[in-house]
Amino acid sequence: MKTKKIITIIGARPQIIKSSAISRAIRANYSNILTEIIVHTGQHYDENMSEVFFKELNIDPPHHNLHVGSGSHGEQTAKMISGLATIFEHEKPDTVLVYGDTNSTVAGALAAAKMHIPVIHVEAGLRSFNKSMPEEINRIACDHMSTLLFTPTPTGLANLKKEGFNLTRQSKASIDHPNIYHCGDVMYDNSMHFAGLSEDKSTILEGLNIPNSNYILCTIHRDSNTDDAKNLNSIFRALLSIQLSSLWSIILPLHPRTRKKMDELLHPDLRIMLESNASIKLIPPAGFIDIIALEKNAQLIITDSGGLQKEAFFFQKPCVILRDQTEWIEIVENGNAVLAGANEEKISNAFKTLSTRNDFTFPSFYGDANAAEFICSKIISDL
Repeated sequence: MKTKKIITIIGARPQIIKSSAISRAIRANYSNILTEIIVHTGQHYDENMSEVFFKELNIDPPHHNLHVGSGSHGEQTAKMISGLATIFEHEKPDTVLVYGDTNSTVAGALAAAKMHIPVIHVEAGLRSFNKSMPEEINRIACDHMSTLLFTPTPTGLANLKKEGFNLTRQSKASIDHPNIYHCGDVMYDNSMHFAGLSEDKSTILEGLNIPNSNYILCTIHRDSNTDDAKNLNSIFRALLSIQLSSLWSIILPLHPRTRKKMDELLHPDLRIMLESNASIKLIPPAGFIDIIALEKNAQLIITDSGGLQKEAFFFQKPCVILRDQTEWIEIVENGNAVLAGANEEKISNAFKTLSTRNDFTFPSFYGDANAAEFICSKIISDL
């Protein structure tokens, strides 16, 4: 069988983590059939947000790095498309694999589709039904340029059917007749794979000197929360109120943009109260192994991250979602998470509701931790 060359596009921290599952499966079982070339767009270029993950997750360094860096959505995406087209022309891949819903995702899909290279979209079919979110535009556009679509949930499959995708599969997929699969979630693969490793390797909790597990893990990074002064202040007022009323610690690994916007937009009095509260621990971005350790031992998670919403579910933790919509509607409908947006009262009430419940259930929404194996097998058979 002819070896297939895959170019994998990554750029944001979650994509680096997701890609480790596919790379691990290729190394273990498909290295004689699939050759992977990793291209880093440079969308996240801070070492704590990017390079450290290659070392930590044992992923080969990128073969190419566009070093695009920050910029407006249009500027960033345009630079990526141009750089990726040049790489595709040189590498001549059989297919291009993209993850999720970032600018790197849509740029990789568009550059490949224009050059008639089949696109594989991992995390297809997810919808927030809010087109004011750049991520929603990216994921819809990418799905409609793809040849193989792998959705992590039955809801994703239903969304694609509603948009007119034919779920009948061809022996060989094409952009006009794509093949669509519900495969489970590669992040579930990773969370289960690295859970044991985190127990041996992570020392973050010892370093934070938290005497017990009565803490909340919180992350804030979406521009609708960080770049809006009203929303940012509302979220941090809620966090301060939650800490003072519950006496639980709050651990908040700070995305670089969040730290910058806190300096610019937080009310001075609120900032003083946060900085003087020893139980609110504002720390640098954490590596994936450390994040897993923090997730596994937390009582509850508060986040606007799509990835952490799911990982909260994987590790059976309730979750307050700092958004008005979510792609992972299953965990909300099942009562594991509450949508609170950036509303101070809703965040506080969601915490009170979730922190006092003990009747949660955790159905197998996200597969059996073998999604990457399934995806590799279909790349081989369907392209």
